[in-house]
Amino acid sequence: MNRHLWLLAFAQGLYLTNNVAFIAINGLVGLALAPVAWMATLPVAGYVAGGALATGFVARHQRRFGRRGAFQLGLVVAIVSAALCAWAATTRDFWLLTFATLLAGYYNANGSLYRFAAAELVPPAAKEKAISWVLAGGILGGVVGPNLANAARDWTAQPFAGVYLALIGVALLGLGVVSLIRFPPLPGTGGGAPAGRPLTQIARQPVFIVAVAGCALGFGVMNLLMAATPIAMAQCAHPFSAAALVLEWHVLGMFVPSFFTGHLIKRFGALRVMAVGLALNFACVAIALAGVELMHFLAALSVLGVGWNFLFIGGTTLATEAYRPEERTTAQAAVDFCVYTTMTLTAFGSGALVTTGGWTWMNVGSLLPLSVLAAALGWLACLRRGTQNALAR
Repeated sequence: MNRHLWLLAFAQGLYLTNNVAFIAINGLVGLALAPVAWMATLPVAGYVAGGALATGFVARHQRRFGRRGAFQLGLVVAIVSAALCAWAATTRDFWLLTFATLLAGYYNANGSLYRFAAAELVPPAAKEKAISWVLAGGILGGVVGPNLANAARDWTAQPFAGVYLALIGVALLGLGVVSLIRFPPLPGTGGGAPAGRPLTQIARQPVFIVAVAGCALGFGVMNLLMAATPIAMAQCAHPFSAAALVLEWHVLGMFVPSFFTGHLIKRFGALRVMAVGLALNFACVAIALAGVELMHFLAALSVLGVGWNFLFIGGTTLATEAYRPEERTTAQAAVDFCVYTTMTLTAFGSGALVTTGGWTWMNVGSLLPLSVLAAALGWLACLRRGTQNALAR
């Protein structure tokens, strides 16, 4: 750890505070304002769809302005979009709310690169730990995000509008923190064309394919269940304070393991850690199908958080093996584009599924992407085993 890595971990915590608060309230605000119930999670989907659409712009801005300049721009967008969300909630304008969350996707895509920037602040041998430690900053978001949403929901006459106002302050603090970090220059900073292999060649590598599958499908299943949790719990007559508690423990499950995930990857390898994460996802589904009491939601979402942590950090670490230094902005943007595209589909689908098919069928449906991911991990493990056997001969 060094000063800049500590600051980046704090910035990650503020970024996750925004994300968790958005997840906690956007579905409920959407449900109150949407023309029809199945559109309730459209504002949640807008946030991640905006991230998918912004990945290309973010990659160009990272090369043009450097890490710090691009991260600062993302935080300015966060301030503007949070103000628009507050106005949309106050005026009960569903489509303005959806547009504002779509705009906030630029900040989402920017903040997601904090984990890759962490690997650049330390020697190469420490990249796994750096990624893990910066993601551990999300613990702050896990604690502050749900409690901020619960505390600020009645600040204004319109429920939850005050939460968006509070997020303006969170983004302003993040802007100050990022301004103190000194990042090493990126290759091609200043607007030059990226060097290295074309993306099609990078993306054909098995390690890249499995890294993307781990990050995208792991995030997709997590997002599918997490985005629907406040709505599902409301349907089961649980109060919002209970949903906030479940989201708090879920996000703690997502980020507390980061203190040791890097060590586990260093010792056992990314694939084995990802396999454990996959097993925890299957365990989450089993718990969720067992009942709809508060403890079922709490246990399922906590286990889901730990499973996501192992899959996402493992997938991010695998991704760093697939590109050269001069290819990093292109490859990282491609990874996050796949992540956000998957999240867009699951965020929108979660609202439709939970309001039509219910919590049970949503969990059953998540078994399909989990099975695809299991096949991908097994494929790469077999390829690497075959390579090792060939070298041994």
